[in-house]
Amino acid sequence: MDLNKAQIIWNITQDVELKQTPNWQNVTSFSIATNRNWVDQSWNKQEQVEYHNIVLWWKLAEIAWQY
Repeated sequence: MDLNKAQIIWNITQDVELKQTPNWQNVTSFSIATNRNWVDQSWNKQEQVEYHNIVLWWKLAEIAWQY
C-alpha cells in the first residue's frame, strides 16, 4: 500500500466540535479555508478561497479537539 503526504496551510473557519457516536467512537468536525494567490496573463493579482469540511475519527479526533 502506498501513502501520500500533503501539507496544507489553512485558516480555521469554525470551532472544533467533539462528539461521540452511540458506539462511543469519537468524531471531530470543523471547517477550514485555503487561499490561492496568482497573477493572471494581464498581470492582475488574483485570489481564490476554497472551503473544506474536515471530519476526523477515533484517536485523531481527540488530538485535534485538544489542540
